[in-house]
Amino acid sequence: MASLVAYDDSESEAETEPAESFNAAGQVKDTSDVVKPCGQDFASEAPGVTEGAALPTKHGSHEDPAGHRLPLVRLWRSDPGSCPSQRLQWPRTEPEATFPTGKPPRPSLWTSHVPAGHVPLAAARFKQVKLSWGTYDSPKPSSCAQTKSETPGKNGNSLQRKRCEDCVVPYTPKRLRQSQALSTETGESKDMEAQGPSVGRAPAPLCVAPRVSEFIEPYLDSPYRETTIPRKVLFHLRSHRGPVNSIQWCPVFAKSHMLLSASMDKTFKVWNAVDSGRCLQTYCLHSEAVRAARWSPCGRRILSGGFDFALHLTDLETGTQLFSGQSDFRITTLKFHPKDHSLFVCGGFNPEVKAWDIRTGKVVRSYKATIQQTLDILFLQEGSEFLSSTDASSRDSADRTIIAWDFRSSAKISNQIFHERYTCPSLASHPREPVFLAQTNGNYLALFSAVWPYRMSRRRRYEGHKVEGYSVGCECSPDGDLLVTGSADGRVLLYSFRTASRARTLQGHAQACVGTTFHPVLPSVLATCSWEGDIKIWH
Repeated sequence: MASLVAYDDSESEAETEPAESFNAAGQVKDTSDVVKPCGQDFASEAPGVTEGAALPTKHGSHEDPAGHRLPLVRLWRSDPGSCPSQRLQWPRTEPEATFPTGKPPRPSLWTSHVPAGHVPLAAARFKQVKLSWGTYDSPKPSSCAQTKSETPGKNGNSLQRKRCEDCVVPYTPKRLRQSQALSTETGESKDMEAQGPSVGRAPAPLCVAPRVSEFIEPYLDSPYRETTIPRKVLFHLRSHRGPVNSIQWCPVFAKSHMLLSASMDKTFKVWNAVDSGRCLQTYCLHSEAVRAARWSPCGRRILSGGFDFALHLTDLETGTQLFSGQSDFRITTLKFHPKDHSLFVCGGFNPEVKAWDIRTGKVVRSYKATIQQTLDILFLQEGSEFLSSTDASSRDSADRTIIAWDFRSSAKISNQIFHERYTCPSLASHPREPVFLAQTNGNYLALFSAVWPYRMSRRRRYEGHKVEGYSVGCECSPDGDLLVTGSADGRVLLYSFRTASRARTLQGHAQACVGTTFHPVLPSVLATCSWEGDIKIWH
């Protein structure tokens, strides 16, 4: 092997001694004692090589086809700046990255954050370098450019070149990939039609037949009969495109064929769930998920609140909004006052629970507690008191899990109600006895007294279902004999209120069943909703 000699950067060809040496691994070593693979070396030099210079016939070999070494002067004649001291530097002028001229689509929550025509800058850079290597006109192409490396010592160069060409692809979450594949199959136009009118547009008036449903009319003039356990599915409603958070029958008996549902797809719907199972109207008033929606006691209005901090009171007959308010937190629960129907209470991701007056559109009372989120609200004693369940869960959380408030004075009545280390995602009152139920994340229903000091029953506990962090609802039948609750595994469980024994288990949904409600008039009709986005009517 020839020894290294000093090289004078000039145009003379008298110096024929090469200024580089090659080690056994096929790497180039220059005067700066920096070892660099020959594949990367020529890839960076390719734009500056003249037409008279020949490409190497092997990895790490500067020889022409005749077998003689090429003088480095011929390689460096056209570019004086490519001397060994500067050859290891990145080219001064970066290749110009080309991007598609069309404007990429605006990213959203249901599509990937990487537009289809997006090219990373580093990938465009390496693609330009590759093009300059390919467009170089060589009189005799070398075997390195025609075939892959065949020896083990040259595999590293090919792997490095492959990494450079592939670059780094931005990570897309699995949920977004699945939703993107679903949107491409169904088509974006169909999605827009299924969602109904755009956000902020006044919905059309709800066309409700003046006559009472023929199934409900025979039960209106007679007292409520004994609740019978449902066995079969009457309707399977699948119009929602997101998880259904809550469902509620219309409280007016003559209009109780209508069912209200609130969903995470930013809409709430009104269904004819007794006669036809058809969706009567879809309301798109919110820009984020609708977490809570309630019928007004008169049955002509719907109050809704969502994660967009907005509150809307919609008149069904005219389609107009009678009240619109902006809260300072995301709404998770709201309830009308049982006596004064112009007042309602709402809570959410905030330490405060606030009472609003629809007539003035302002907050009239505020209930403050050292909590982070309100999960549910339940009125007691005909509206003079109410309970709030919170997300406090720790060893010293017995004073914050369930709190009893005085509605008029905003004072705490009791905060020592539930003494176990579980949160209570939902509350329900009994229709005939002064007790209430609390759904706990300990996978059981707890029974409490509805009068001070709100003691918990140690003898009765309704177990067998799973909560697992979902906001699983529970409810009593109108006659008070049965309890119904959902489950995180999709089941619907019915219990006897007196004995706490399980009456029946229904295999309801494929995903978590989060809402259950008995019909107020029909003794054998039950509605359930799930995290999958479907609603089932049982009879």
